[in-house]
Amino acid sequence: MLHTWGQNLHLHPHIHCVVPAGGIAPDGARWIASRNSFFLPVEVLSARFRNTFLIYLREAFRKGQLHFHGELAALAQPDAFEALCDHSGKVKWVVYAKAPFGGPEQVLKYLARYTHRVALSNSRLESLENGHVTFHWKDYADQNRTKTMTLDAVEFMRRFLLHVLPRGFVRFRQFGFLANRVRQEKLALCRSLLNAPPPVPNPGTPAASDADSKDPDPEPHRCPICKLGRLVLTEIIPPDRIARRMLTFCRTPQPQDSS
Repeated sequence: MLHTWGQNLHLHPHIHCVVPAGGIAPDGARWIASRNSFFLPVEVLSARFRNTFLIYLREAFRKGQLHFHGELAALAQPDAFEALCDHSGKVKWVVYAKAPFGGPEQVLKYLARYTHRVALSNSRLESLENGHVTFHWKDYADQNRTKTMTLDAVEFMRRFLLHVLPRGFVRFRQFGFLANRVRQEKLALCRSLLNAPPPVPNPGTPAASDADSKDPDPEPHRCPICKLGRLVLTEIIPPDRIARRMLTFCRTPQPQDSS
């Protein structure tokens, strides 16, 4: 999962990966588990990730898929871009791996909070006064103390928009036995090989058969998008009132652009 921001809204791109401690054997007949005392060589993984990343980055440059603006405009020149890649290939990249302290459930809950979250939640906003935005943030370099930061509104918007991804960009992906095309049958095979009990159905999640059923939805007020939330009726606005509001808005003199 791609995560691009830090607490102060500066660009801090990094990815979180959940890696299972084992996998299905190539013949599909058994589960291969890692050793309890050793999972994988982190330094080897760091070098492999760096080299693979740079391979695809160079390929994207050759295909004209990268665009450089502002301070990065000079990187549009092949020599400058190649020099950057050469320098990056000599730097030790950081891959930090550790076992979850509270178990896999805690890790998944932690990452789940970021899957559809924006860079700054409304609860962190303190005020907007005189063209300045104040919000609170946690300073990890100062013993996780909570502090307030005030930015010019333009600078605040610049930082926030750094984390608005291009249309159609996928922030998180699944691979292996969690890949979309094989997830259902592969997970069933994993449970069979591990002698694991069947999953407990979530009462808040509709069954797969419900989506294909032609019968009326037993919960007609269920949100048609997330399938979990409930739509609550607060008011019905008659069409004539909507028309009157629109007519009033159109008749109201709009401010003219002084430029």
